[in-house]
Amino acid sequence: MRFIYALIVIVFISCGKDTSNPNYVSGNAFGTTYNIQYYSSSDFDVEEGLDSVFYAVNKSVSTYMPSSDISKINHGDSTIIVDAIFKEVYNISEMVYTNSKGYFDPTIGVLRNAYGFGDSKPLAQIDSLTLDSLMQYVGFQKVELLSNGSITKEHPEIYFDFNAVAKGYGIDQIGKYLEGQGVEHYLIELGGELLTKGENLAKNQNWIAGIESVDSSLEDRSISAKVSLTNVGMASSGNYRKFRIDSITGKKYVHTINPLTGKAEQSDVTSATVIAPTCALADAYATAFMAMGLERSVTLIKELDDIHAYLTYSNSSKLTETFISEGFKKYLVD
Repeated sequence: MRFIYALIVIVFISCGKDTSNPNYVSGNAFGTTYNIQYYSSSDFDVEEGLDSVFYAVNKSVSTYMPSSDISKINHGDSTIIVDAIFKEVYNISEMVYTNSKGYFDPTIGVLRNAYGFGDSKPLAQIDSLTLDSLMQYVGFQKVELLSNGSITKEHPEIYFDFNAVAKGYGIDQIGKYLEGQGVEHYLIELGGELLTKGENLAKNQNWIAGIESVDSSLEDRSISAKVSLTNVGMASSGNYRKFRIDSITGKKYVHTINPLTGKAEQSDVTSATVIAPTCALADAYATAFMAMGLERSVTLIKELDDIHAYLTYSNSSKLTETFISEGFKKYLVD
């Protein structure tokens, strides 16, 4: 029961001394860790509530749970009537798929599995013929969510993989749970992705987070920028740590797959950090920008009013540069 994601590029910045009494809860979920800070005037069983959220999301859209709806659909069960979680994740994915012109596509599951980034062993060899064969099972236009809640697929082999949006969606659901308990101020961090609400009351300021430098090491992490967040989600994706080297051919496969070509190759964008109204949208667009490359990403960002991005990319001299959208600049702090 886990989701596999690119890397953690967000780290917290701590400054000042707490002057109130925040609540803290941490643990493991979706194959990673979470840390939540919130302020509440009433007591409630937060861990029990969180467990309910994690179970519901996993039961619907986790490919690592054999009994989940998505696993059953992936293995050919056409009788499944999906729940509200699946529908929401599907609809978010469809919107980002359309806006990105297909660069974000949750039907790339067969490719993720083939390259060794999914829930099965990688193929021993991926040549052009193998890739052509796999690509017939990729394409969001080949699936449909019917009004009765069932899913149709042009090919039974089409394999849904919502990993690039489901974790962000799960974080959003945690936020809804806390708000349902009357919580108005919180910071949720799960696997490096964030959702914020209100303020950090202990410091009388917005929630402050940092974006990790692409050249920092796991042992000595550094940040390239700090942001001030409230009532938004933030997520990141990158390839500088998450990749696989084939033990036989020595070929490097990055985790970001281009759904239009089927290739697991690096675009000129090396990392993408996105601020959006929800963590699900931030999660999905960060993945999309990794596949789209800089030029297409910048064009799309300018068309979207509520999607703001901080992108690192390799220029023509293979040097790392940074693109910061105008909307993102408003969140930067010294």
